[in-house]
Formats: sequence, C-alpha cells, structure tokens
Amino acid sequence: MTSRSTPGGFRGRLAAILERAWSGRGTVSNVLLPLAWIFGVVVAIRRWLYQRGHLPSHTLPVPVVVVGNVVVGGAGKTPAVIAIVRLLREQGWTPGIVSRGHGRPREDEVHRVRRESEAGVAGDEPIVLARRAGVPVFVGSDRVAACHGLLQAEPTVDIIVSDDGLQHLAMQREVEVIVFDERGVGNGRLLPAGPLRESLSPDATGRCGPSRLVLYSAGVASTPWPGHLGRRELGAIASLADWWQARPTPAAALDALRSRRVLAAAGLARPRRFFDMLRGAGFSLDELPLPDHYDFATLPWPSTAGDVIVTEKDAVKLDAGRRFGARVWVTALDFETEAAFATALSACLPSRPPMTSEADANPPA
Repeated sequence: MTSRSTPGGFRGRLAAILERAWSGRGTVSNVLLPLAWIFGVVVAIRRWLYQRGHLPSHTLPVPVVVVGNVVVGGAGKTPAVIAIVRLLREQGWTPGIVSRGHGRPREDEVHRVRRESEAGVAGDEPIVLARRAGVPVFVGSDRVAACHGLLQAEPTVDIIVSDDGLQHLAMQREVEVIVFDERGVGNGRLLPAGPLRESLSPDATGRCGPSRLVLYSAGVASTPWPGHLGRRELGAIASLADWWQARPTPAAALDALRSRRVLAAAGLARPRRFFDMLRGAGFSLDELPLPDHYDFATLPWPSTAGDVIVTEKDAVKLDAGRRFGARVWVTALDFETEAAFATALSACLPSRPPMTSEADANPPA
C-alpha cells in the first residue's frame, strides 16, 4: 500500500492534529477543555432561547426529517439521506431534500440543485443527492427559506428531508436521525477539546415528537445509545464519461480495471473508509487522501497516473471534457438500513402522508 501526500496546507494539518486528539483525553484535549466548557455554555443558552421562544423557530406545513451528526466530520450522512428518501417513498410519501450546500459563494441564497448543476454554485453533496435520490433538492444556509422555496416550486412534496441541520434550531422537525460511524463520540468532549457539536444524553434518543433516532453507519453500535444498524458498501463503478451520462460501463472494461493497480483519490472527511471498501472489493490501490470538499482546481494526481477511482462527491467537480492525464472512474457509496429502522421512522411520522390536493382537503359529504 502506498499513501501519497495530501494537499491541504495548514488547515489539513490542524484537522489531523485535532482528530488524533479527539480519540482520547491527552494533553491537547485537556488544554482545550476550558474552551469546550465555554462552547457548551453557549450551546445550552442558545437551545434554551429557542425552547423559551426568545428566538423564533418555524413550523413548516409538512413534516421535516433532519439527518445529521453530532460529531464533526463525515459519518456517512449523505448516503443515509439517500436511503431515508428511498424508505419514505416506499411508505407513500413524496419527499424533497434541503441542504446547506457547503462552499457556495452565496450560501445565503436559496438555489435549486439539478443533476447538471455546478459544484461551485450548488455544493458537491447536494448534486450527488439530486443525481441519486431522484427528488427535488434545494440549498440555502437558511433551511427554513430553502424549505419554503422547495414547497413553492414543488407543491406535491409532502415531507422534507434535511441533509444536516441538527443545530439549525430555527427549523422545527418531527424526527432527528443522528448518524454515527465507528468513532462513536470520540473522547466524549465538546468542541474544541472533542468532536461533539452538542451533548447527547440517553433520554434524548428514541422518543417521538420530535424523535431522535440513532443510526450506526458502520454496522455496529459505537455509542451506549440504542439505535439501528446500517451498512455502507460500494455501488456501481463507471467511467467518468459514462457516469455523467448515467449509463453503465461495459463489464469487460470493469473486469480489466480490477486487474490493474489503481490510485484511489477521495476528498472526504474520513477517506480511510473509502479506501478500505475498495480494498475489500478486491482492488489493488495506492491511496490519495484529499481535504474534505477538495475543489480539484488543481489535479492532485501526477500525469503518469493510469487509473484513478473517485467518489461521486469528487466526480461532480470533474468535467468529463477536461484532460486528467489518467482514466478516471467513479464509484457510488450505497447505504442500507435494517428493517427495524424503517418501522421506527414510520412510527415517528403522521400515520399517512398529509392531504395535498383541494379535493382531498374537502372530501364530499
């Protein structure tokens, strides 16, 4: 196995230092602990202000399911959103998705995301959601405004799934799905001494109105809180050109790819999981971890690279007509939940989708 150097500069090095510190309660974490106490007080006061109505919290005309994580860094949230949208559609709902759209130049503006949208305008993960989930996707730092924009444009939508937004308390919600990976809660401390964005107590999970459901994306429970298991796996692999056109790549080409050594590049918060999945699928690879949301303005691999495999989150920033000095392949990251999760999610929502048509709202006597 070969691991190449990672572009990212000071921010990348700082993130690596903090991630190591958050796995335990060593010197770095202890030094930062007073700041974590201050952060905890600020978070508690903010939540209290929303609970008492001193800060406005808006109820949407349709149920809202928020999918997020209380731990900094990726935990498999985006694949979980896609899986939850699929479950809701199977249960008879017509969902839409809202997200922030990380890294957009005007995050305050509400923007509709389409399959062909540019990552610099819509954000990388929302484009993946638009391509994979097959439902309307709107982005905006103000989730309430994004929800209203979605509902105005798509009046048949009867439930909204928010990609992230656990701490966006201005938006009321029926269900919160908290996604954990194998890290669990790390050292259990709040930022910056630990990875937690908020405290999580056992009595905050598994209750309806609003509910907090825990979903473990690594297939095993990584915290003491009861929850449901999910499984991450590699999806279909396609050449970059085929992926943009949503067409399958010939099986012979994929078989030939597996016989060659490849470079795996990943602009994810935790690229190790991606590399391990590729290796588990039988690929012989070199690793190129990149900073989360890497923009690919500069190609990070050498011109001599033969075959490069990236995730869909990275592929949305790679124009198929661009010269890459390599054959670029794209793999989807899929997510499956156990059946009990679908049952628990359904139990926390209205018994049936709300009435949306005038005829339904005014049935004949």
